[in-house]
Amino acid sequence: MNSKQHRIQKALKRVLDVLIAGTALLVLSPLILLLSLLIRLTTGAPVFFRHQRPGYRAKIFTCYKFRTMTEARDEEGNLLPDDQRLTRVGKFMRSLSLDELPQLFNVLKGDMSLVGPRPLLIEYLKRYTPEQARRHEAKPGITGLAQVKGRNALLFSQRLAYDIEYVDHFSLWLDVKILLLTALKLFFRRLEDRAGQHVSVVDDLGLHRDSNPTLFHGGNPSGARKEMSEARSLSE
Repeated sequence: MNSKQHRIQKALKRVLDVLIAGTALLVLSPLILLLSLLIRLTTGAPVFFRHQRPGYRAKIFTCYKFRTMTEARDEEGNLLPDDQRLTRVGKFMRSLSLDELPQLFNVLKGDMSLVGPRPLLIEYLKRYTPEQARRHEAKPGITGLAQVKGRNALLFSQRLAYDIEYVDHFSLWLDVKILLLTALKLFFRRLEDRAGQHVSVVDDLGLHRDSNPTLFHGGNPSGARKEMSEARSLSE
């Protein structure tokens, strides 16, 4: 694909993003309202979880998802383990990736695309190799090549390799194939979901500094656990 064809396909990709995301929000608005109400009644406010993520060319943006966990803490004020905080509504949403529906707003805003590398933590930026950093040559996506190849069952090295493969072989046809595969895997519940899995299980690159959660958030393990827990779907 030459540079002119690449630019045309990028422009068409944006048009499709807006059309599909806008239509999806209209069609799914009753479901989004229902989920919002259920979260508000079972978990309380806020309904949405907002966090900062690096996007296209590593520009920082606010990413949205539905809350799936409570703020339950132990006697020392530390967040309880994920499996004790994950709500029934949250577990159901995660099983079908419904917690990621608010990211359709990110697509409309232009911060994200329907397909692309999943947005990871800001802290990883300084630890990427120049080759790994190329994942930011594309907008982050709600789904991506790594997600249909194994999602969070993949090691970090495998995920980043698939991200680079997507960047190097981008085409509208590839996007269509990824969207169709995502829909099929969701329908048959074949997308890997390992709620509560600690990052050390898959971090073979040391992006998380030996996967020690206290090294982020100023040594606050509660803040680190909250970030990793609610951001689960964004590192898949």
